[in-house]
Amino acid sequence: MASKSLWNIPNILTLMRVLLIPVLVILAYWPPFEWQHWVTASVFLLAAVTDWFDGYLARALDQTSAFGRFLDPVADKLMVAAALVILVQWHPTIWIVVPAIVIISREITISALREWMAELGKRANVAVSHIGKWKTTAQMTAITLLLVQHPQLDYAGYALLYIAVVLTIWSMLVYMKAAWPYLSQSD
Repeated sequence: MASKSLWNIPNILTLMRVLLIPVLVILAYWPPFEWQHWVTASVFLLAAVTDWFDGYLARALDQTSAFGRFLDPVADKLMVAAALVILVQWHPTIWIVVPAIVIISREITISALREWMAELGKRANVAVSHIGKWKTTAQMTAITLLLVQHPQLDYAGYALLYIAVVLTIWSMLVYMKAAWPYLSQSD
């Protein structure tokens, strides 16, 4: 029989992702050392990979839990926000700042929308879509490439970051459209 305990493999992976946030920040601001950017990017990539594995394993091992359903999206948003703040500080230009604001703003908006829809008992109406999964993939890959700080990888990183921004806006519009019938009702 599958374990339904709090301390199952998927939840441990999700917690590991949260614990990697201070590691990412420390590495990003540690006094410079050889391969610093590659190591920082590798930590972010490890966290991104755990995001895929925790959900896959939760379903495959029948180890889903309320704690995991709560913490997984929180861990994702915290990790992405931390990495975007690092990138904004490393590159205080409009080319990084605007995508960071769009991505973080979308995450806050959709989190609030999901919470509100859950209060109405309509959480399933704003479930994760395929566009959201593509957005996450583009976003995680872009951030990893940009953390490396290598000129050849920066081009691909920026391209994927802007693809992620387009998918971010698109997915937000999909969620807002699904919620609009409830948002437009009068009290």
